[in-house]
Amino acid sequence: MIHLFTWPTPNGIKVQIMLEEIGLPYKVTGIDITQGDQFKPAFLKISPNNKMPAIIDEKGPGGRPLSIFESGAILMYLAEKTGRLMPKQKRRRFEVAQWLMFQVGTVGPMLGQSNFFRKYAPVKVPYAIKRYTNEAARLYNVLDNRLARHEYLADTYSIADIAVWPWIIPYFQGVKLDDYKHLARWFRTIEGRPAVQRGLQVLSDRQAPGEEIKMDATAKERLYGETQKKAGRRRTA
Repeated sequence: MIHLFTWPTPNGIKVQIMLEEIGLPYKVTGIDITQGDQFKPAFLKISPNNKMPAIIDEKGPGGRPLSIFESGAILMYLAEKTGRLMPKQKRRRFEVAQWLMFQVGTVGPMLGQSNFFRKYAPVKVPYAIKRYTNEAARLYNVLDNRLARHEYLADTYSIADIAVWPWIIPYFQGVKLDDYKHLARWFRTIEGRPAVQRGLQVLSDRQAPGEEIKMDATAKERLYGETQKKAGRRRTA
């Protein structure tokens, strides 16, 4: 049994989809980031970076429980555990790995900043909005160019597609998906997969994927303010 700690944000959704795709039994604990669940001591033992998603595999390597944080690492672990959605042949394996790293190191951080400065920043910063909206458009172009020549990001549907796809759900990046023909085709193909639809339903009664997260001043402070720094000091002291 996999115990999944998640919330319906892009990084949470990617692991929800992965678990549905591979068909492993799992149970869900919602980590409501607007209520500060990510700072609770029990969760910090699993995810010391106070970020979700995280998992505990009750039957990890050697038959012993294993906890993993960071969504990219979770996707890699689940792919290796099941032999699914990550090629075994070395050349194809690294083709998937490079696009997975592209999401983890670039797509997520840059689109996240665009989303933040456009929707959640307490002060409007025109330069930042322009900077990250332009970067979102650049990344959409990178993906569109790749998908003009390939059905998926690698040769076949893989953890790379699962990682990138939730970040293309219209999340207020100021970029129109339909302006990117090949990316839009890819997005809608994956959207139609039954496992993807099931993954999107996880905790959707508490936070609908693609909708603006409703946050009061206290919730914003938890996510973006002094609470983050204080939590870090407590863990490293």
